[in-house]
Amino acid sequence: MIEIGAIPVFVAVAESGGFAAAARRLGITKSAVSKRIGGLEAHLGTQLFHRSTRSISLTEAGEIYLTHAVLALGSAQEAEDAVAALQGQPVGHLRISAPMSFGRLHIAPLLTEFLAIYPDITLDLTMDDRVVDLVDAGLDMAIRAGTLPDSALIARRLAPIHSVLVAAPEYLSRQGDPRQPEDLLTHNCLHYAYSRDPMEWVFQGPHGEVRTRTTGTLRINNSETLCTALLDGLGIGRLPTFVAGSHVAAGRLVRVLSEYALPEQALYAVFPERQHMPMKVRAFVDFLAERIGKDRPFWDTEAGLGG
Repeated sequence: MIEIGAIPVFVAVAESGGFAAAARRLGITKSAVSKRIGGLEAHLGTQLFHRSTRSISLTEAGEIYLTHAVLALGSAQEAEDAVAALQGQPVGHLRISAPMSFGRLHIAPLLTEFLAIYPDITLDLTMDDRVVDLVDAGLDMAIRAGTLPDSALIARRLAPIHSVLVAAPEYLSRQGDPRQPEDLLTHNCLHYAYSRDPMEWVFQGPHGEVRTRTTGTLRINNSETLCTALLDGLGIGRLPTFVAGSHVAAGRLVRVLSEYALPEQALYAVFPERQHMPMKVRAFVDFLAERIGKDRPFWDTEAGLGG
């Protein structure tokens, strides 16, 4: 009998580089993974992995089997997606990745409503500012902000992302209000570590582009934590309006150099290319697009950006 059930386990081990990593990806125990692979090797009558105490690697037979196993797994997924598309109601387990701050502030508050609308969907949300490989991580889709690199992923633009330069009123009363980008050289500028070039700030002003290399006492990889430092009066920083908007509206933060625009980016839903998009994925993307997919999201209005 063909060991069909072992194919996704084998592919997960090969792609993850280990039994423990595959077990985490599949949500099963390491011993269950080992048993599946052992049974598959016994069925095929050959060894698929070289095993050592520190690592595993594919044998020649394993390389050949992997090529066909990936195709078989893809065909099986396409078959499931095609059948699900006929059923009319989204079902299944949906695995999503989202940036930490955006996920906490703007996706988490929507989950109860989404799951009430689609009771046959279960949802696994991972929030991380690092960009992960969707296939390797076993994800159905991801929410990503910024400029997307070229890839085989399908992307749907959800909303623009604008950033603003902000500081607490207490900081500005203490250190003064910059009038032009060059004035930032005398200020404590706080930086988001995952920016492409966190220390260089680019502005579009009345006379064109201005680039300013800034310095400061804090660089951090989370926008909300950066926002906390700004609220505490530590310095001046760039924040996306989806983080800063409510604080600007309440007067806790003040826009700095508001006549100079920071580069615009966008928020995307990305997912692997398939002939049939799973209904559970389409349902979530459409839901997000309806709730936040606007040319001028509410957080831009809160931050005082013009129409």
